[in-house]
Amino acid sequence: MSKPKLIYFDAPVSRGEECRLALHLAGIDFEDVRIKFEAWPGMKAGTPYGAMPILELPGKPPLAHTNPILVLIGRRHGLHPADDFEAACHEAMMNHVEDMRAVVGPTIRMGEAEKKAAREAMVTGFLPAWAQFAEKNIPADGPFFAGSKLHVVDLKLHMAVRWFIGGKVDYIPATIFDGYPKLMRIHNAVRDHAGVKAWYAKA
Repeated sequence: MSKPKLIYFDAPVSRGEECRLALHLAGIDFEDVRIKFEAWPGMKAGTPYGAMPILELPGKPPLAHTNPILVLIGRRHGLHPADDFEAACHEAMMNHVEDMRAVVGPTIRMGEAEKKAAREAMVTGFLPAWAQFAEKNIPADGPFFAGSKLHVVDLKLHMAVRWFIGGKVDYIPATIFDGYPKLMRIHNAVRDHAGVKAWYAKA
């Protein structure tokens, strides 16, 4: 029987990496297909929605978009709540991460002067507001979003924070989320999780 296949760019970041981590933590032996950026334009029209990541499961049509992939993996492997209301609360936070990416992501393709102006405005406007809403909706107990157990929402929050604090997003300080202890708590707990460490140890 063929393995599940996850298709995303050849980079350990963002939407694809959180899906890779979910598959790894679920104990799924999967084919990790990494696409070069220059190959994507020729592939895009043949994908379900013109977007990656894409999960291919034996006997099923391809499934695209990060959150549906994460929820499917989570539901099948104990990484997403069984209770429907609790699950909806997790998915609301997952959507909140996508809202942030939808604002910050387009700046990658801007010219340097436009990018600088847009990102510097985000430092005092959009990003603190986004973090405040995240902080407000993360429960006080931890270390993860739902207490002591890691779920796919934690992977998503971790990857969102990791993107910025690595200092690789020009014009946005790596300290941007230092004033949001619950957000940083989840990032640190995922970073230090044994299964996550094992994934990066084999990379």
